[in-house]
Amino acid sequence: MRRNAVAVVGAAETTELGVIPTMSQIQLHADAALNAIKDAGLKLSDIDGIATAVETPPQLAHYLGITPTWVDGTSVGGCSFMLHVRHAAAAIEAGLCKTVLITHAESGKSMIGKLPRSIPADSLQGQFEAPYGVYGPPSMFPIPVLRYMKTHGITHEQIASVAVFQREWAAMNPRAMMKAPITVEDVLNSKMIAYPFRILQCCLVTDGGGALILTSADRAKDFPNKPVYILGTGESVETPMVSQMETFDSSRAFRVAGPTAFREAGITHGDVDHLMIYDAFAHLPLYGLGDLGFMPHEETGKFIADGNTRPGGKLPMNTNGGGLSYMHSGMYGMYALQESVRQMRGIAPAQVKDAKISVCHGVGGMFAASGTVIFTNER
Repeated sequence: MRRNAVAVVGAAETTELGVIPTMSQIQLHADAALNAIKDAGLKLSDIDGIATAVETPPQLAHYLGITPTWVDGTSVGGCSFMLHVRHAAAAIEAGLCKTVLITHAESGKSMIGKLPRSIPADSLQGQFEAPYGVYGPPSMFPIPVLRYMKTHGITHEQIASVAVFQREWAAMNPRAMMKAPITVEDVLNSKMIAYPFRILQCCLVTDGGGALILTSADRAKDFPNKPVYILGTGESVETPMVSQMETFDSSRAFRVAGPTAFREAGITHGDVDHLMIYDAFAHLPLYGLGDLGFMPHEETGKFIADGNTRPGGKLPMNTNGGGLSYMHSGMYGMYALQESVRQMRGIAPAQVKDAKISVCHGVGGMFAASGTVIFTNER
Protein backbone atom coordinates (compact mmCIF):
# COMPACT_ATOMS: atom_id res chain seq x y z
CA MET A 1 0.00 0.00 0.00
CA ARG A 2 1.26 3.46 -0.88
CA ARG A 3 1.68 5.86 2.01
CA ASN A 4 -1.02 8.52 2.36
CA ALA A 5 -2.97 7.18 -0.64
CA VAL A 6 -6.13 6.51 1.39
CA ALA A 7 -7.79 8.65 4.06
CA VAL A 8 -10.41 8.40 6.78
CA VAL A 9 -13.01 11.04 5.94
CA GLY A 10 -15.76 9.99 8.34
CA ALA A 11 -15.63 8.67 11.89
CA ALA A 12 -18.22 8.37 14.64
CA GLU A 13 -19.38 6.19 17.48
CA THR A 14 -22.94 5.30 18.40
CA THR A 15 -25.09 8.14 19.73
CA GLU A 16 -24.96 6.56 23.18
CA LEU A 17 -22.26 4.46 24.82
CA GLY A 18 -22.49 2.30 27.91
CA VAL A 19 -25.78 0.58 28.68
CA ILE A 20 -28.25 0.78 25.78
CA PRO A 21 -31.12 -1.66 26.41
CA THR A 22 -33.34 0.07 23.82
CA MET A 23 -31.29 -0.94 20.76
CA SER A 24 -30.40 -4.30 19.27
CA GLN A 25 -26.92 -5.08 18.02
CA ILE A 26 -27.77 -4.50 14.35
CA GLN A 27 -29.45 -1.21 15.28
CA LEU A 28 -26.23 -0.14 16.98
CA HIS A 29 -24.35 -0.94 13.76
CA ALA A 30 -26.80 1.21 11.82
CA ASP A 31 -26.60 4.05 14.34
CA ALA A 32 -22.80 4.12 14.15
CA ALA A 33 -22.88 3.85 10.34
CA LEU A 34 -25.34 6.70 9.90
CA ASN A 35 -23.37 8.89 12.30
CA ALA A 36 -20.14 8.28 10.38
CA ILE A 37 -21.85 8.84 7.02
CA LYS A 38 -23.24 12.13 8.33
CA ASP A 39 -19.80 13.08 9.62
CA ALA A 40 -18.44 12.57 6.09
CA GLY A 41 -21.28 14.50 4.49
CA LEU A 42 -22.36 11.48 2.46
CA LYS A 43 -25.51 9.46 1.76
CA LEU A 44 -25.98 5.70 2.13
CA SER A 45 -26.08 5.46 -1.66
CA ASP A 46 -22.49 6.77 -1.81
CA ILE A 47 -21.16 3.66 -0.05
CA ASP A 48 -19.85 0.96 -2.39
CA GLY A 49 -17.71 -1.03 0.02
CA ILE A 50 -18.48 -2.45 3.46
CA ALA A 51 -16.59 -4.34 6.14
CA THR A 52 -17.75 -5.64 9.50
CA ALA A 53 -17.13 -8.39 12.04
CA VAL A 54 -19.47 -10.69 14.03
CA GLU A 55 -22.43 -9.29 12.12
CA THR A 56 -21.87 -10.36 8.51
CA PRO A 57 -21.62 -8.11 5.44
CA PRO A 58 -24.91 -9.49 4.00
CA GLN A 59 -26.74 -8.67 7.25
CA LEU A 60 -25.27 -5.19 7.38
CA ALA A 61 -25.80 -4.45 3.70
CA HIS A 62 -29.40 -5.67 3.81
CA TYR A 63 -30.21 -3.70 6.95
CA LEU A 64 -28.75 -0.48 5.53
CA GLY A 65 -30.03 -1.02 1.99
CA ILE A 66 -26.56 -1.00 0.40
CA THR A 67 -25.42 -3.03 -2.62
CA PRO A 68 -21.61 -2.93 -2.40
CA THR A 69 -19.03 -3.88 -5.01
CA TRP A 70 -16.52 -4.92 -2.30
CA VAL A 71 -17.06 -6.61 1.07
CA ASP A 72 -14.89 -7.86 3.90
CA GLY A 73 -16.19 -10.05 6.72
CA THR A 74 -12.81 -10.77 8.33
CA SER A 75 -13.54 -11.62 11.96
CA VAL A 76 -10.47 -12.35 14.09
CA GLY A 77 -11.55 -10.74 17.35
CA GLY A 78 -11.06 -7.23 18.63
CA CYS A 79 -8.49 -6.16 16.03
CA SER A 80 -10.72 -7.12 13.09
CA PHE A 81 -11.29 -3.43 12.31
CA MET A 82 -7.57 -2.70 11.99
CA LEU A 83 -7.46 -5.46 9.38
CA HIS A 84 -10.56 -4.00 7.71
CA VAL A 85 -8.79 -0.64 7.39
CA ARG A 86 -5.81 -2.35 5.78
CA HIS A 87 -7.93 -4.39 3.40
CA ALA A 88 -10.16 -1.43 2.51
CA ALA A 89 -7.16 0.75 1.72
CA ALA A 90 -5.84 -1.95 -0.62
CA ALA A 91 -9.25 -2.32 -2.26
CA ILE A 92 -9.57 1.42 -2.83
CA GLU A 93 -6.10 1.57 -4.35
CA ALA A 94 -6.95 -1.39 -6.58
CA GLY A 95 -10.09 0.36 -7.83
CA LEU A 96 -12.45 -2.25 -6.41
CA CYS A 97 -14.48 0.43 -4.65
CA LYS A 98 -14.36 4.14 -3.90
CA THR A 99 -16.00 4.70 -0.51
CA VAL A 100 -15.82 2.09 2.25
CA LEU A 101 -17.89 1.86 5.41
CA ILE A 102 -16.40 -0.14 8.31
CA THR A 103 -18.71 -0.82 11.25
CA HIS A 104 -18.54 -2.36 14.70
CA ALA A 105 -21.28 -2.69 17.30
CA GLU A 106 -22.06 -5.05 20.14
CA SER A 107 -24.76 -5.25 22.74
CA GLY A 108 -22.13 -6.58 25.11
CA LYS A 109 -23.90 -5.55 28.30
CA SER A 110 -27.62 -5.62 27.47
CA MET A 111 -27.35 -8.65 25.14
CA ILE A 112 -30.11 -7.36 22.83
CA GLY A 113 -29.92 -9.15 19.48
CA LYS A 114 -26.37 -10.23 20.25
CA LEU A 115 -25.13 -13.09 18.13
CA PRO A 116 -24.08 -16.05 20.29
CA ARG A 117 -20.40 -16.89 20.63
CA SER A 118 -19.44 -20.40 21.49
CA ILE A 119 -16.49 -22.78 21.49
CA PRO A 120 -17.71 -25.95 19.75
CA ALA A 121 -16.64 -29.16 21.47
CA ASP A 122 -14.97 -30.39 18.27
CA SER A 123 -12.91 -27.21 17.75
CA LEU A 124 -9.26 -27.00 18.73
CA GLN A 125 -10.11 -24.95 21.82
CA GLY A 126 -13.02 -27.22 22.63
CA GLN A 127 -10.82 -30.31 22.51
CA PHE A 128 -7.56 -29.13 24.00
CA GLU A 129 -8.28 -26.19 26.33
CA ALA A 130 -11.89 -26.03 27.50
CA PRO A 131 -11.85 -29.52 29.16
CA TYR A 132 -9.17 -28.22 31.51
CA GLY A 133 -11.29 -25.32 32.75
CA VAL A 134 -9.67 -22.61 30.62
CA TYR A 135 -12.57 -20.68 29.19
CA GLY A 136 -12.99 -16.99 28.49
CA PRO A 137 -10.48 -14.11 28.52
CA PRO A 138 -10.18 -13.68 32.33
CA SER A 139 -8.92 -17.24 32.72
CA MET A 140 -6.93 -17.36 29.46
CA PHE A 141 -4.94 -14.13 29.56
CA PRO A 142 -3.36 -14.79 33.00
CA ILE A 143 -1.56 -17.82 31.54
CA PRO A 144 0.94 -15.85 29.42
CA VAL A 145 1.11 -12.81 31.72
CA LEU A 146 2.56 -14.78 34.63
CA ARG A 147 5.37 -16.04 32.41
CA TYR A 148 5.85 -12.51 31.02
CA MET A 149 6.21 -11.10 34.53
CA LYS A 150 8.71 -13.76 35.57
CA THR A 151 10.81 -13.58 32.41
CA HIS A 152 10.99 -9.79 32.18
CA GLY A 153 10.94 -8.85 35.86
CA ILE A 154 7.58 -7.07 35.72
CA THR A 155 5.84 -6.34 39.04
CA HIS A 156 2.18 -6.36 40.05
CA GLU A 157 2.46 -2.66 40.86
CA GLN A 158 3.74 -1.84 37.38
CA ILE A 159 0.83 -3.61 35.68
CA ALA A 160 -1.60 -1.93 38.09
CA SER A 161 -0.22 1.48 37.05
CA VAL A 162 -1.62 0.90 33.55
CA ALA A 163 -5.15 1.07 34.94
CA VAL A 164 -4.30 4.07 37.15
CA PHE A 165 -2.93 6.24 34.34
CA GLN A 166 -5.63 5.29 31.86
CA ARG A 167 -8.20 6.38 34.43
CA GLU A 168 -6.45 9.77 34.42
CA TRP A 169 -7.06 10.01 30.68
CA ALA A 170 -10.67 8.85 31.11
CA ALA A 171 -11.29 11.61 33.66
CA MET A 172 -10.84 14.11 30.81
CA ASN A 173 -13.25 12.28 28.50
CA PRO A 174 -16.94 13.13 28.98
CA ARG A 175 -18.03 9.87 27.30
CA ALA A 176 -15.82 7.59 29.39
CA MET A 177 -17.64 5.07 31.56
CA MET A 178 -15.28 5.28 34.54
CA LYS A 179 -13.79 8.63 35.62
CA ALA A 180 -13.18 8.45 39.38
CA PRO A 181 -9.44 8.53 40.24
CA ILE A 182 -7.84 5.28 41.38
CA THR A 183 -4.46 4.39 42.89
CA VAL A 184 -2.17 1.41 42.52
CA GLU A 185 -3.36 0.31 45.97
CA ASP A 186 -6.99 0.55 44.82
CA VAL A 187 -6.22 -1.70 41.85
CA LEU A 188 -4.33 -4.30 43.89
CA ASN A 189 -7.03 -4.35 46.59
CA SER A 190 -9.94 -4.69 44.14
CA LYS A 191 -11.81 -7.95 43.68
CA MET A 192 -9.71 -10.86 42.41
CA ILE A 193 -11.01 -12.27 39.11
CA ALA A 194 -8.30 -14.71 37.97
CA TYR A 195 -4.79 -14.40 39.35
CA PRO A 196 -3.08 -12.02 38.87
CA PHE A 197 -5.92 -9.97 37.39
CA ARG A 198 -8.18 -8.02 39.67
CA ILE A 199 -11.36 -6.38 38.46
CA LEU A 200 -9.75 -2.97 37.88
CA GLN A 201 -7.27 -4.66 35.53
CA CYS A 202 -10.08 -6.19 33.44
CA CYS A 203 -12.00 -4.48 30.65
CA LEU A 204 -15.44 -2.98 31.00
CA VAL A 205 -18.53 -4.70 29.58
CA THR A 206 -20.68 -2.23 27.66
CA ASP A 207 -22.96 -1.59 24.69
CA GLY A 208 -22.04 0.56 21.71
CA GLY A 209 -20.20 0.75 18.44
CA GLY A 210 -18.42 2.89 15.90
CA ALA A 211 -17.85 3.31 12.18
CA LEU A 212 -15.28 4.70 9.77
CA ILE A 213 -15.51 5.97 6.18
CA LEU A 214 -12.46 5.55 3.93
CA THR A 215 -11.78 6.90 0.46
CA SER A 216 -8.84 7.83 -1.74
CA ALA A 217 -6.68 10.70 -0.55
CA ASP A 218 -7.26 12.47 -3.88
CA ARG A 219 -10.96 12.77 -2.98
CA ALA A 220 -10.38 13.61 0.69
CA LYS A 221 -10.23 17.38 0.19
CA ASP A 222 -13.86 17.32 -0.97
CA PHE A 223 -15.14 16.20 2.46
CA PRO A 224 -16.21 18.50 5.29
CA ASN A 225 -13.81 17.32 8.01
CA LYS A 226 -10.03 17.17 8.19
CA PRO A 227 -8.84 13.97 6.48
CA VAL A 228 -6.69 11.51 8.38
CA TYR A 229 -4.27 9.66 6.12
CA ILE A 230 -3.22 6.03 6.44
CA LEU A 231 0.55 5.96 6.61
CA GLY A 232 1.18 2.26 7.21
CA THR A 233 -0.57 -0.97 8.16
CA GLY A 234 0.24 -4.50 9.28
CA GLU A 235 -1.56 -7.69 10.24
CA SER A 236 -0.88 -11.24 11.36
CA VAL A 237 -2.28 -14.23 13.24
CA GLU A 238 -0.67 -16.81 15.50
CA THR A 239 -2.90 -19.47 17.10
CA PRO A 240 -6.50 -19.79 18.32
CA MET A 241 -5.22 -21.47 21.48
CA VAL A 242 -3.36 -19.40 24.04
CA SER A 243 -1.66 -22.58 25.24
CA GLN A 244 0.01 -22.95 21.84
CA MET A 245 1.67 -19.54 21.62
CA GLU A 246 5.25 -19.72 20.38
CA THR A 247 6.33 -18.08 23.63
CA PHE A 248 4.37 -16.55 26.51
CA ASP A 249 6.84 -13.65 26.90
CA SER A 250 5.93 -12.09 23.54
CA SER A 251 3.29 -12.21 20.78
CA ARG A 252 4.40 -13.45 17.38
CA ALA A 253 1.40 -11.75 15.72
CA PHE A 254 2.37 -8.46 17.41
CA ARG A 255 5.97 -8.85 16.22
CA VAL A 256 4.79 -9.15 12.61
CA ALA A 257 1.90 -6.66 12.44
CA GLY A 258 3.61 -3.77 14.25
CA PRO A 259 7.00 -3.75 12.50
CA THR A 260 5.29 -4.27 9.13
CA ALA A 261 3.26 -1.11 9.68
CA PHE A 262 6.35 0.85 10.78
CA ARG A 263 8.30 -0.24 7.70
CA GLU A 264 5.43 0.64 5.40
CA ALA A 265 5.02 4.03 7.07
CA GLY A 266 8.73 4.75 6.86
CA ILE A 267 8.88 6.12 10.41
CA THR A 268 10.88 5.46 13.55
CA HIS A 269 9.55 5.04 17.07
CA GLY A 270 10.76 8.53 17.88
CA ASP A 271 8.36 9.93 15.28
CA VAL A 272 5.29 8.65 17.17
CA ASP A 273 3.31 11.38 18.94
CA HIS A 274 0.36 9.29 20.10
CA LEU A 275 -0.15 5.61 20.78
CA MET A 276 -3.19 3.37 21.18
CA ILE A 277 -2.53 -0.19 22.36
CA TYR A 278 -5.57 -2.42 22.83
CA ASP A 279 -6.01 -2.91 26.57
CA ALA A 280 -8.74 -5.43 27.24
CA PHE A 281 -6.52 -6.36 30.18
CA ALA A 282 -3.83 -4.27 31.83
CA HIS A 283 -0.86 -6.28 30.60
CA LEU A 284 -1.47 -5.75 26.88
CA PRO A 285 0.15 -2.29 26.67
CA LEU A 286 3.36 -3.83 28.06
CA TYR A 287 3.38 -6.54 25.39
CA GLY A 288 2.64 -3.89 22.77
CA LEU A 289 5.44 -1.54 23.80
CA GLY A 290 7.93 -4.40 23.66
CA ASP A 291 6.75 -6.22 20.55
CA LEU A 292 6.31 -3.03 18.51
CA GLY A 293 9.92 -2.23 19.31
CA PHE A 294 9.54 0.87 21.46
CA MET A 295 11.81 -0.67 24.11
CA PRO A 296 12.96 -4.05 25.46
CA HIS A 297 10.23 -5.92 27.34
CA GLU A 298 12.25 -5.63 30.56
CA GLU A 299 11.75 -1.85 30.46
CA THR A 300 8.01 -1.71 29.68
CA GLY A 301 6.69 -1.95 33.24
CA LYS A 302 9.01 0.71 34.60
CA PHE A 303 8.37 2.94 31.57
CA ILE A 304 4.64 3.01 32.33
CA ALA A 305 4.99 3.13 36.11
CA ASP A 306 7.32 6.14 35.77
CA GLY A 307 4.46 8.07 34.16
CA ASN A 308 5.66 8.22 30.56
CA THR A 309 2.26 7.28 29.12
CA ARG A 310 0.05 9.31 31.49
CA PRO A 311 -1.20 12.86 30.78
CA GLY A 312 1.87 15.04 30.36
CA GLY A 313 4.12 12.02 29.65
CA LYS A 314 6.45 11.75 26.67
CA LEU A 315 4.44 8.98 24.95
CA PRO A 316 0.69 9.61 25.48
CA MET A 317 -1.05 6.24 25.31
CA ASN A 318 -4.72 5.17 25.35
CA THR A 319 -5.85 8.74 25.69
CA ASN A 320 -9.56 7.93 25.61
CA GLY A 321 -9.22 5.88 28.82
CA GLY A 322 -8.91 2.57 26.99
CA GLY A 323 -10.92 -0.59 27.39
CA LEU A 324 -10.27 -0.41 31.13
CA SER A 325 -12.04 2.93 31.68
CA TYR A 326 -13.56 4.27 28.45
CA MET A 327 -15.52 1.58 26.71
CA HIS A 328 -15.33 -2.12 25.85
CA SER A 329 -18.31 -3.73 24.18
CA GLY A 330 -16.39 -6.91 23.40
CA MET A 331 -14.26 -6.00 20.37
CA TYR A 332 -12.43 -2.84 21.36
CA GLY A 333 -10.38 -2.16 18.22
CA MET A 334 -12.90 0.24 16.69
CA TYR A 335 -12.76 2.53 19.73
CA ALA A 336 -8.97 2.67 19.58
CA LEU A 337 -9.20 3.61 15.89
CA GLN A 338 -11.78 6.30 16.69
CA GLU A 339 -9.45 7.87 19.25
CA SER A 340 -6.51 7.87 16.84
CA VAL A 341 -8.68 9.63 14.26
CA ARG A 342 -9.87 12.18 16.83
CA GLN A 343 -6.28 12.89 17.86
CA MET A 344 -5.22 13.36 14.24
CA ARG A 345 -8.19 15.65 13.62
CA GLY A 346 -7.26 17.67 16.70
CA ILE A 347 -10.65 17.21 18.37
CA ALA A 348 -10.01 14.60 21.08
CA PRO A 349 -11.27 15.43 24.60
CA ALA A 350 -7.70 14.93 25.89
CA GLN A 351 -5.95 16.28 22.81
CA VAL A 352 -2.20 15.72 22.47
CA LYS A 353 -0.68 19.01 21.40
CA ASP A 354 0.78 19.12 17.89
CA ALA A 355 0.29 15.37 17.36
CA LYS A 356 1.06 14.42 13.77
CA ILE A 357 1.49 10.61 13.88
CA SER A 358 -0.68 8.12 15.77
CA VAL A 359 -0.02 4.38 16.03
CA CYS A 360 -3.07 2.20 16.69
CA HIS A 361 -2.34 -1.41 17.61
CA GLY A 362 -4.85 -4.16 18.29
CA VAL A 363 -5.13 -7.74 19.48
CA GLY A 364 -7.69 -10.38 18.56
CA GLY A 365 -8.56 -13.28 20.82
CA MET A 366 -5.89 -14.33 23.31
CA PHE A 367 -2.99 -13.07 21.15
CA ALA A 368 -4.53 -15.01 18.24
CA ALA A 369 -4.39 -12.06 15.85
CA SER A 370 -3.03 -8.56 15.56
CA GLY A 371 -3.50 -5.48 13.42
CA THR A 372 -1.65 -2.16 13.36
CA VAL A 373 -2.62 1.08 11.61
CA ILE A 374 -0.46 4.20 11.55
CA PHE A 375 -2.26 7.48 10.89
CA THR A 376 -1.06 10.98 10.07
CA ASN A 377 -2.73 14.34 9.52
CA GLU A 378 -0.08 15.46 7.05
CA ARG A 379 0.15 14.47 3.41
